[in-house]
Amino acid sequence: MEPGGLEWLLVPMQQLVSWGAAGAMMFGGVVPYIPQYRDIRRTQNAEGFSTYVCLVLLVANILRILFWFGRHFESPLLWQSIIMIITMLLMLKLCTEVRVSNELNVKRRSFAAADSKDEEIKAPPRRSYLDFDLNYFWHWSKFTDYVQCVLTFTGVTGYITYLWLDSSLFVETLGFLAVFTEAMLGVPQLYRNYQNRSTEGMSIKMVLMWTSGDTFKTVYFILNQAPFQFSICGLLQVFVDIAILLQVYLYSHYPQKPVSHTAHPASTKAL
Repeated sequence: MEPGGLEWLLVPMQQLVSWGAAGAMMFGGVVPYIPQYRDIRRTQNAEGFSTYVCLVLLVANILRILFWFGRHFESPLLWQSIIMIITMLLMLKLCTEVRVSNELNVKRRSFAAADSKDEEIKAPPRRSYLDFDLNYFWHWSKFTDYVQCVLTFTGVTGYITYLWLDSSLFVETLGFLAVFTEAMLGVPQLYRNYQNRSTEGMSIKMVLMWTSGDTFKTVYFILNQAPFQFSICGLLQVFVDIAILLQVYLYSHYPQKPVSHTAHPASTKAL
């Protein structure tokens, strides 16, 4: 068979592989959060998952979308950011509902010894986005507060980007901040594990998927000659994932004494 006779098969195969890689880039990033979402929903306990992971990804992907307006990159990467923002908002919604429900239950139990049966049970004070209390930043009682914060950040950064869109230095810096922020994705979870001296409550499947996904993503960046910021920060992200996996091994084989939450009440609110 002549070499040219295989073209009718090779071209569709190459196109199929290209579509598969693009689809993996768009939706692969949300897959690691499916087991974590299911675990939180099943156990009604969000303590093992740091909602600051959501904050990091929301900031990173909003900045990446703004970067696209200054320097167009591949459409799958743009759609990946949009899909990731929606996913992180869903994670925040679930974590907020679960955490507030647990806090209300504790509060009701503490007021259960009221003298009068008709006395109203007091609810804990609501933590609002408008309070601007740094102690409760990103630890609010209503999901709408998170949405307001995200919209405010998007509006401010979007306006600044509009003003400086003609500056190549600003655009390149914006792209670096976007991918560098995403590269720090695992740091909140890394710190939370260190703080708790345990990885209990964290989905190991999620971290394994992080590692495989970030490795695939970094290779994708390099092969498709994406902006250099993407490749460099992709490698950094893989290193952070590996550090978390080392924590899983360390804390499972050499259990650490947990940090007393009573002695450090602020630390439990940090993440």
